[in-house]
Amino acid sequence: MFQKGDHVIYGNNGICCVQDITTLNISGVDQKRKYYLLKPVFQSSSTVYVPLDAAGNSIRKAVSRKEADELIRSIPVLPPIPLTDEKTIERTYKEYMHEGSCEAWVRLIKTIYLRKEVRLRKGCRITALDSRYYKLAEDFLLGELSIALDISREEVRNYIANSIEDPHQAT
Repeated sequence: MFQKGDHVIYGNNGICCVQDITTLNISGVDQKRKYYLLKPVFQSSSTVYVPLDAAGNSIRKAVSRKEADELIRSIPVLPPIPLTDEKTIERTYKEYMHEGSCEAWVRLIKTIYLRKEVRLRKGCRITALDSRYYKLAEDFLLGELSIALDISREEVRNYIANSIEDPHQAT
C-alpha cells in the first residue's frame, strides 16, 4: 500500500503524487471503498481516483535515485526492441508503453532513435507513429527520472548524457 506523499506511476497519467487515501462522498459510490487520490505531477489540473482494492498491477512506486542512476548507467547496453514486422510495430510500441517501466521506455526510445537514423540515411523522415511513441516514452521517462533525481525534466537529458560519458557522475 502506498502512503500520502509517495510518487507512483499510474497508467497513462505518468508520474503522480499520492495526495490522500480517502473515501468518496458521491451518491451511487460505495462510501466505505477507499481510493488513492493521485495528482499527476506534470498535469496539475488533473486528479485521478484509483480504488485501493483494484489498483493491482496498474500502479507502481516510482524509481528511487539509486534505481534511476542504475538505469542510466545501463542505457548503453540495453538492447533495442526486436521488431519483426512493420505491420505490428504499433502493437509492439503499445506493449512497451503499457509495461510502464523506465527500462521499457528507454528501450522504446532507443529503438525509435535507431529507426530514425536508418530512415534519415535513406533520405526519409521519421514516421508519425515513431514520432508519437518517441515523445510519449520520453515524456514518461523524463518525468519519472526528474522526480527521482530531483532535477527538472530539461536537466535530465544532460544528466543522462553526462552520466553515460562519465559513468562516475551518476552516483
